[in-house]
Amino acid sequence: MFGSTYLREVTTLKLSAGKCTGCGMCTTVCPHHVFVVEEKKARIIDLDACMECGACAKNCAVGAIFVRSGVGCASMFIRKQKHGRVSAFFFRMWGYPV
Repeated sequence: MFGSTYLREVTTLKLSAGKCTGCGMCTTVCPHHVFVVEEKKARIIDLDACMECGACAKNCAVGAIFVRSGVGCASMFIRKQKHGRVSAFFFRMWGYPV
């Protein structure tokens, strides 16, 4: 999934380089290769490729990564696949992005 871009400049993904130990777990679990480890620190190389699934943050042992999973493109895809049109109607009615 290299080169995937969702909505530009809207992701909630944040990386605290000061907390990062360079373990590389984020590069292992990220399905869209948003991170790279250079000089013993992770770095975000493609912020707009982040689908906000939360795998990186959940697997970061030192809490160096923050992302509001469940609000981005991954959440939208999962809701549509899981609930179909009926739930999309209610999500729209309640003010959720669909």
